[in-house]
Amino acid sequence: MPTVLLSAPYMIPFVERFRPVFEHYGIELIVPEVHERMNEEDLLQYAGRFDGTICGDDRYTENVLQRCLPRLKVVSKWGTGIDSIDRGAAERLGIQVRNTLNAFTLPVADTVMGYILAFARQQPWMDRHMKAGRWEKIPGRSLSECTLGVIGVGNIGKAILRRARGFGMRLLGNDIVPVAPDFVLENGVEMTSLKDLLERADFVSLNCDLNPTSHHIINADTLAQMHAGSILINSARGPLVDEVALVKALEEQRIGGAALDVFEFEPLPLDSPLLKMDNVMLAPHNSNSSPAAWERVHWNTIRNLLEGLSIPCEDLSGWQDAVGA
Repeated sequence: MPTVLLSAPYMIPFVERFRPVFEHYGIELIVPEVHERMNEEDLLQYAGRFDGTICGDDRYTENVLQRCLPRLKVVSKWGTGIDSIDRGAAERLGIQVRNTLNAFTLPVADTVMGYILAFARQQPWMDRHMKAGRWEKIPGRSLSECTLGVIGVGNIGKAILRRARGFGMRLLGNDIVPVAPDFVLENGVEMTSLKDLLERADFVSLNCDLNPTSHHIINADTLAQMHAGSILINSARGPLVDEVALVKALEEQRIGGAALDVFEFEPLPLDSPLLKMDNVMLAPHNSNSSPAAWERVHWNTIRNLLEGLSIPCEDLSGWQDAVGA
């Protein structure tokens, strides 16, 4: 009987709903207590005890993967991003890494547009003033007056640009890989250098993968290239931004504000200066919030796991109907 470590925080609350599915396929579950993710030392407590895992942003380093041999066959990531897994080591060790592509494109794109609208129209701040008894007309902007720059024009970046086009925004894009020319032409996107994008954009949205080329892509130097009223939005990965440099730029009012769903260290430490800044909007790594999207990812993650363990799962769709949503 294969054993699976189920540590995905978005799936653990529903484990009893899915337990009959795992039992049907002869899988024994280990379900640890997880608050945000499992670090290396957490995972090492279970090393050698499981054949597959359904994980969130757990830190599967080369050391962890090595210690999980010879049993570990597959790491099934709940979601899309697999930057917390040492894929090179997994490949060398013969461990499969599977994920769900395009898992949260729509809710993340909606989240980014929500932040853009909030800053442009100043609604959160007007609401705050009204409830404090202040009748004050705070100046706003129409999105048709603004330029959006998207760094990382993948599935999510494209979805954001499509939405922004509908508001009449001027659109800039930057990516280290070529972007399909039909998308660029049909949506009126100007692909440009990172420096040019940062200098011209009123809103800068980070939507690139986290890798050695993008770590701290927003730092003291790149922040200095943004203009004083520009807003930084990060709904991708926390380490894309040097938070110390960002805090300094915000304190010195060298940029207009920031909207952050992800952070270098999560949960965000309670002593972070970001928590006290009026020109910052924060969220707890929740831009993927969508019951419909979660449901698709639940089942695809289970399918990826079963396939990685070489367990036939042709009737998995029947289980979806059986256990409900």
